[in-house]
Amino acid sequence: GGQTPLKLRSPKRGFKNPKKTVYDLINVRDLNEYSDGDVITPEVLKKAGLASGKKPVKILGDGELTRTLKVKANSFSREAVKKLEGRGGQAEVL
Repeated sequence: GGQTPLKLRSPKRGFKNPKKTVYDLINVRDLNEYSDGDVITPEVLKKAGLASGKKPVKILGDGELTRTLKVKANSFSREAVKKLEGRGGQAEVL
């Protein structure tokens, strides 16, 4: 026998949701390598090596955007939509 370790005696905490959606995260600053007017899709991002192609794509608003783009992705943060539309681009949810 022996004494039960503290790690096993203490209660488990929290909850891990098995249905949680895990995204490939891409910041708007990473989209500056494309030309004005380009249509960015998850397939384009996969070819560029920015997305794995296995997970859905979410665009985040970190960094500055210097291009006018039409971006199609599975999800967008509020800040990313604001920056895309502020430059005259579009954010389309797939």
